[in-house]
Amino acid sequence: MSLRSVILGFLVAAVLCAVVYFNDAVLVQTMCIGNHIPMTVFGGLLATVLFLNPLLGWLARRFATPSWLHPLSARELCMILALVLPVCCVPYSSLFRMLPRGVMLPHHFAKIDPSWKLSDDDGKTFYPATDLLPKRMLADADYDDGNALLAFVQGMKSPDGSAHISLSDIPWEAWREPLTFWLTSFVLLWLVLGGIAVAVHRQWTENEHLPYPIVQFTRAMLPTDGARIGPIFRNKLFWGAFLIVFAVHINNYLCVYWSDFMIPVVRNINIYPFSKLMPTFMRGGGGSLLTIRIFYTAVAIAYLVQTDVSLAIGWGPFIFCLIGGILTKYGYPVADGTLLAPHILNGWVLGGFVGFFCMMAYTGRHYYWGAIKAAAGCRIHPDVPISAAWGLRLSAVAFVAFALNLAIVGLDWPLALMYSVLIVMLLVVLGRIIAETGAFHLCPGLYACSVFIGFMGEQALGPAMMLTMGMVTCIMMHDVRESFMPFMVNALEITRVGKLPAKRTLGLTALAIVMGLCIACPVTLFWAYDRGVDWRDGTSTVLVPRQAFLHTLPARHRLQAQGTLERSMTVKGLARFALVKPRPRYVVAFLSTFFGVMLFSSARLRFTWWPLHPVMFCLWPHYPGRMMAWSFVIGGTLKVLVTHYGGVKCHQMLKPAMFGLIAGDMLAGLVVIISGAIYYFATGTLPKTYWVLPG
Repeated sequence: MSLRSVILGFLVAAVLCAVVYFNDAVLVQTMCIGNHIPMTVFGGLLATVLFLNPLLGWLARRFATPSWLHPLSARELCMILALVLPVCCVPYSSLFRMLPRGVMLPHHFAKIDPSWKLSDDDGKTFYPATDLLPKRMLADADYDDGNALLAFVQGMKSPDGSAHISLSDIPWEAWREPLTFWLTSFVLLWLVLGGIAVAVHRQWTENEHLPYPIVQFTRAMLPTDGARIGPIFRNKLFWGAFLIVFAVHINNYLCVYWSDFMIPVVRNINIYPFSKLMPTFMRGGGGSLLTIRIFYTAVAIAYLVQTDVSLAIGWGPFIFCLIGGILTKYGYPVADGTLLAPHILNGWVLGGFVGFFCMMAYTGRHYYWGAIKAAAGCRIHPDVPISAAWGLRLSAVAFVAFALNLAIVGLDWPLALMYSVLIVMLLVVLGRIIAETGAFHLCPGLYACSVFIGFMGEQALGPAMMLTMGMVTCIMMHDVRESFMPFMVNALEITRVGKLPAKRTLGLTALAIVMGLCIACPVTLFWAYDRGVDWRDGTSTVLVPRQAFLHTLPARHRLQAQGTLERSMTVKGLARFALVKPRPRYVVAFLSTFFGVMLFSSARLRFTWWPLHPVMFCLWPHYPGRMMAWSFVIGGTLKVLVTHYGGVKCHQMLKPAMFGLIAGDMLAGLVVIISGAIYYFATGTLPKTYWVLPG
């Protein structure tokens, strides 16, 4: 570890937190981070290895440059990545894209939507639906005579007439309480997950030998000791794949601007005419799979991981649409109701995740039990590192604080405890998925509140508890494409690969995340008030602020009509379990994928020929799975053919080409992002959008 690498790591993290919201939400370009293999980070790694390091090496040979201007070593690059990756969860999708809009815009919809006006039993007193939520969970819309909300929606004029507002113009007092609650909740959850990531790292790397495909790519890009570049940059297959992919993206990006003069390279192939032959498949939502979408990074990842993994991720969405079509035909639609409703789709996803967690815990039970005993102060087993014990201790303390934070804000203590357990389980599985499969675009629909509605019923929860859990789910779990746990898992493996001092690196990572929060929070609110709400982003402006209310308000009306509203609102503690009334369809759906994971896992351990990994039940139904399905089918099929006809030697020989596919995507994405920013500052108009990876 060098001081230079630490400074550069903090600098890169600070720049990311300062510019990501501007790029993603203002310029609306291909996303700086967007998934768990961010193009700005790994594209920057490639730019450093291919351009910056050779330049610094040339300067060092020609001139007597100081040591801090020498080329960056592999260890220093690992340090920078280990610091930057966990910070990627801060600036946009999984936090500041959802948080400001999610806690302010409910007030806007309460003003314009008459159905958000609630009445007491006498039918004479009306109040907005936002009053059902604890005050600390929402921004103060009435601050400054309502201008805190109005300026957020419409944008704010600078008092001095300048082009942009200043940070002091932001109505900070309206945001003090919600930011305190939500940011505290996020930090505590990250501490829980970070401690667990440290605790399970040895089990995943040394005992189970998980492949960490993204770290495999990172390792291949790093220079070797005593050399300017790594051996992969001397491989012709790497350069062939890299240059082809890079040229395709740059050509297609230029076609966006000069479509009359250039010919784009087709990456999407429409096979929709086949829909007439598959009515059941189409009934299950298979229309989105009748476009063959090719993402080169996904093809490469599918080739790098085990065959059953790539085929499960690839064929899973097709299997889901077929099963969904059959059920819909017989009167059991898989996604009826709102996004947070306890329908079959949510039951399938969450049952798969909980089953995956239980099977993961079972296969590593000896190690995990030893780590738990070590954390409790018992004798440490030689196979359990002391870091695992301290990681679990940190997780336990942070978990209690997280659950207590939810209870203090108004969630009943049994619900706060169970809900906290559930979301930790779900997010730990996300980390496991990235380590085992490399499925970098993770947004599987982890609507945790639907578990409680499905297993307990509306009367046992009551509108206030339903709405509170729904808001926490929407803000913290709706979009996990940039979630903390997968970034942290890869950062820990990069720390191991770079032989960095883990304790010191973790401490610096915590400081980098705090710094990122301090930068991203004012930057996000600045652009929000400077520009106003961008309604084109319907997910964060319409979906997230409304979904918890859209499901809770009809439930409240039903309880009021049944005469059970008052009882559901007043029941406390364990007494609410006497009112439990499960939803049969949801329970059956949940248990079907729960036991499906158990069955697939057992078969995979027992039979070498078993074709599908149980991760299929976690990723099969939602947008990311459908976007990447064909790419994983292509990559997995290519691996099967190469291994069958060329053997292991041929499979290894083609690996550099797969790394070249990923490298071409990463560097092209970085070029697109930088070019769009230059275009904006040079012309004053927004750049045209081009997506390298799924948006």
